Amino acid sequence: MKTIARLCCLVLVCSACATSVHAADCASLKSLKLDSTTITLAEQVDSGTLTISDSRQPYSGLPPFCRVTGVLRPTSDSAIHFEVWLPAQNWNGRLLGAGNGGFAGSIGYDELASYLKRNFAVAGSDAGHQGNATDATWAFGHPEKVKDFGWRSVHLTRIRAGEIISAFFGKHENKAYFDSCSDGGREALVEAQRFPTDYDGILAGAPANAWSTMLGMGVKAVQARQSDPRAYFSDLKLPAIEKASLAACDALDGVKDGIVNDPSMCHFDPQVLLCKGEETLNCLTQPQINTLKLIYEGQKGSSGKFSMPGFTAGDEMGWREWVIGQDPTSASSLHYLENYFRYMVTGNPKWNALTADPDASFRESREKEAADLDATDPDLSKFSSHGGKLILYHGWDDQAISPWNTVAYYQDVQQKMGDTGSFLRLYMAPGVEHCAGGPGPSFFGQFGLQTAKGSTFGLFDSLVNWVEKGAPEENITATKYGQGENGAPKVVMTRPLCAYPKVAKYSGSGDTSDAANFTCAAP
Repeated sequence: MKTIARLCCLVLVCSACATSVHAADCASLKSLKLDSTTITLAEQVDSGTLTISDSRQPYSGLPPFCRVTGVLRPTSDSAIHFEVWLPAQNWNGRLLGAGNGGFAGSIGYDELASYLKRNFAVAGSDAGHQGNATDATWAFGHPEKVKDFGWRSVHLTRIRAGEIISAFFGKHENKAYFDSCSDGGREALVEAQRFPTDYDGILAGAPANAWSTMLGMGVKAVQARQSDPRAYFSDLKLPAIEKASLAACDALDGVKDGIVNDPSMCHFDPQVLLCKGEETLNCLTQPQINTLKLIYEGQKGSSGKFSMPGFTAGDEMGWREWVIGQDPTSASSLHYLENYFRYMVTGNPKWNALTADPDASFRESREKEAADLDATDPDLSKFSSHGGKLILYHGWDDQAISPWNTVAYYQDVQQKMGDTGSFLRLYMAPGVEHCAGGPGPSFFGQFGLQTAKGSTFGLFDSLVNWVEKGAPEENITATKYGQGENGAPKVVMTRPLCAYPKVAKYSGSGDTSDAANFTCAAP
C-alpha cells in the first residue's frame, strides 16, 4: 500500500509539473487594457475541438488553450481582427506569428492549430478587413486599411501578442518566429525590413514582396497575351506544352522523373510546337508561340530591363488557374490585377487592363502603393544586428509568383550586404508550385508540415536551431505524399532540399525516389 501511495504521489507531482503556472486565468484577459485594442473574447478551450464558423471544418486534436480574440484600431478607419492562442500547459516559451495570402481577409487558423499542437503560443490577424483572398473592394476609398494590410496589422498583432503572453504567463516569450507564404512571405519581409526586432527567426515563402512592380507590370503582360485573340491559347494545349518542355529539360539532371531540377539549365524553345498544318491541341500557331515565349521570358519595363520575371518550364499544367484560365478573362492573375488597380490604385471600378496605358499604369502603381505594400529593401543590417535569421524559399514551378523574383531579392541582399551566410539562406524547391503542391516533393517544414523524417528535418525547425543553437540543419528533406490504404498519407518521394545555389544531384544508383541517393552539390 505504501508503494502504491508513493506512486500516486509521484503521478500527482509529475502532473503538477506538466501544468503551467499562469500569472492570470484566461477569462481575466477579457478585461486587459491595451492601446487602441478591444479584447472581445477570452475563453479556455479544453474540449480538444474548436469550430471557427459553420463554413469551416472543426479543428480537432488541440491541446487545452486560452483563446483570445480582439480588434485593433490604430486609426478611426481601422478594424484589425486578431487572435492569440495560449497553451494551457507545456508552453515551449516561443511565439509563432502566422501571415496571410492574397489580399488577406481571414486569419490563418490552419497554421495556428498546427503550431499550437507543437506547444507554441500563436497569433494571427485578418490584416484589417474580412473577405475572400481575391477581393480588394475593401480598399476602395480606405487608404488607412491599405496601410493596415500593407504593414501595420502584422506588426501590431506581434506587439499585442507579446503583451497578452506577458499578462497570461507572467513573462515574455523567449523567442518569436514568423512563418508564412505568398502575401504572407511579403509580410515576413516587411517585418525583417521595417520592424527588425519583432521576430528572431523568419521563414518567408514565395514572397510577393515586389507588389507594386509585379502587379504594375501585369498590365503590359495582359495586353501582350490578350490584345490579339489569335495569340491566346487554350488550357487544353497545356499538356502538349508540358510534354515538350519536359522532353527538353527533364533528364538534364540524369533523372527522368517529371521534374526540372534546375530551371537555369533548361533552354526549351517553344518553336518546336509550331503547327505544320491544321491547328490542333498538340501544336501552337506562331502568335500563340509568341505568347508562350513571353510567359517564360517575363516583361521588360520602359528601360529595357526585366521588371517582371517569367515562369519556368516543366509544369505548365499548373498554369491552368493562374496564368491561362478557361478563357482569356478567367485567369486568377487577371482577377488580382483588376482588383488591385480598380480598388487600390486608381479608384475607378471600371478600369480595364486591356485599355489602360501600361507605362502610365506601372508608374501610378509604384507612386501610390510601393511605400505601403512593397518589401524590397535589401538592407537587412538591423535585422542581422538583432540576431535575426531569415530563410527564404520558393517553388521553382510557382505559377503565381515568379521564382526568379525571390532569387533576385536574395542576390540584391548579397550585393548590398556582402557575406550574408550568418543570417540568410535561400532554398529553391524543384517541382513545387505556389507555396506547396506540384509534381515535386513539397512538404519541407513550412506551415508546420511534416517531412517523412519528422519536423527536425524541415525548414522551420532548421530556423529554430539556427536562432537558438547557432547553426541551421544541413539535411533538409522534402517529401511528396500520395494516398495510401484507407486514405492515409503515403510517402512516394523524398529529396534533399538544398541551400541555393546548390542543387540535388543523383548518385547514379539506387531508388530515385529516395533522398538517400542524392547529395547537395554545386550546379
